[in-house]
Amino acid sequence: MTTTSPGAEPAVEAVPARDIDPVVQDDPAVGEWTDDDDWTDETLALLRALRAPHRRSRAKSVGFALYCVVLILVIWGGVPSLGLFLQASMGADYTGHGGDLLAAMPAGITAIGLATFLLLVRDGLWRGPVVPPRAAADWLLIHPVRPRPVLRPWFWLSCAVAAFPGLVAAVGGMVALGLTVRVGLPAALGWCLLGGLGVPLLATCAALVVERSDRAARWVRRLTPYLTVLIIALALQSGLAVAGHPVHWLESAELWSGPWGWAAIAALAPTPAAVTGGWVAAALLLVSTGAALVCADRAAATVPPARLRERARTAAGVLAALRTVELRSARLAVNSANGSDRQRRVRLPAPRRPWQVVPWRDTLALLRAPARLGRAVVLTVPALLCAVLAHGSAGALSWLATAVALVFAYLAVAQLLEPARIETDDVRRASWSPYPFGALMLRHAIVPTLVGALLGLACAVALLAAGTGPAAWLAPAAAPALVAAGLVNACRGVLRKDLMYSPAQGAGGGSGPLLFAAWYAAGPAVGVAVLTPMFSSALRAGTAVPVAKAALMAVVVAVLLLRWVQARAVKMSKARPGAT
Repeated sequence: MTTTSPGAEPAVEAVPARDIDPVVQDDPAVGEWTDDDDWTDETLALLRALRAPHRRSRAKSVGFALYCVVLILVIWGGVPSLGLFLQASMGADYTGHGGDLLAAMPAGITAIGLATFLLLVRDGLWRGPVVPPRAAADWLLIHPVRPRPVLRPWFWLSCAVAAFPGLVAAVGGMVALGLTVRVGLPAALGWCLLGGLGVPLLATCAALVVERSDRAARWVRRLTPYLTVLIIALALQSGLAVAGHPVHWLESAELWSGPWGWAAIAALAPTPAAVTGGWVAAALLLVSTGAALVCADRAAATVPPARLRERARTAAGVLAALRTVELRSARLAVNSANGSDRQRRVRLPAPRRPWQVVPWRDTLALLRAPARLGRAVVLTVPALLCAVLAHGSAGALSWLATAVALVFAYLAVAQLLEPARIETDDVRRASWSPYPFGALMLRHAIVPTLVGALLGLACAVALLAAGTGPAAWLAPAAAPALVAAGLVNACRGVLRKDLMYSPAQGAGGGSGPLLFAAWYAAGPAVGVAVLTPMFSSALRAGTAVPVAKAALMAVVVAVLLLRWVQARAVKMSKARPGAT
């Protein structure tokens, strides 16, 4: 304790600049807190007393939501699993799928674990595991309270939320191994829990590092495209292993590459395909998870207050957008916070003819945001895999695989339609254009259609190499119709929330959510529903005549959807009298 002479100002020891909130860093009155300045316990006790009614109400809401989730899991997971075990006890044999499951597990579980890491560390770019409410970030933490008691509960809440899907996955793995490999259920659950809980908890700790460190955040942004490609390659390798083409030396390297591989080793430990060193992998996973949680628990209170305020505001904005079904606003807020759509300085020669202006702007926008093109390429891969599955299947499976392939293909080309969506966010932005708004929207289809056709041609080459024959040319033929479907969605206008909350539907809401979903996704829903039967038949036939008919019908569908786009665009422009 510093002593001072009578009448003199008490000497105050300065706090290091790195430990001070930037808002008060320049204040000369800031000093080291003493025990007399610490009001943490009293403040938290008062807040608990004041917020008791709200806390009870929130606990009821959370409890009801948790009850609904558990009920859905029991109805759709627990009851069917129990029925399968009863059938197995009466002689049903499911071990015929055991070999395929064991072949898929090394690369498949590694892909799932790596995807879990990527998703959670990407979450740390804009939200993070330590996300107190805005009231705590903006008001409570600037008062003389210790940040650790305030922030630690939110970190552990994030850990619990991340671990819950892992627990569900571990139970699902136990059921799958018990039915197909006849592994003891306690052993299967115990080994699966090592990876099901260890991987998400480790990923949550890594997300805390990303939240605290700008350098770690830059590395995550830089490595995201490569990790995404690696995850897709692992999924493809898992499919090849099921088809009878495993690469054992590559699987061994992947299994020991990190916690995502250790989880696969643990899941394989009680099976006939156990990897040597399973106990070592389990020990590594347990020790690393425990050490990471201890370090993260200590570091949770060291997140800069300014960053906490920024993350709290972003999370509150995204939650508000989701509550009002403003999905695009939520996505834009997340992308803006995590830097997904960072613009690059790219220049193109100015167009020489007026009709080239819109394609030139769309091309420039695509080149300045290469992440959109990267997402389109990544989403094309599962579309290609589903098309191969549809070609080799029959009946309902072929229809399902074709529909899933078209959905992924639509999501791929939808990444290229951002310039059109920006125009429709506010039709007054189109005042630069000499074209009517409907004609402008049609011109926004040129570049996405060309890029989608190029991606389709790349898929066609891969499908021809896989031996699909003329059916491979359906890939580029689908691009115009899917782009038109995306433009239909871009021109839907103001959200029709009245469809969801109409009082005429009764207290339970009736079919309101379904009507809203049908309106919200009208373009892709119509496009996929119309193209699926034609493309499925052409893929199963594999000959030139059905393929040509399907391609011709895809062109007709594209023309009809573009007419729909023009009608919607004209309606939007009339709703704003000052628009072009």
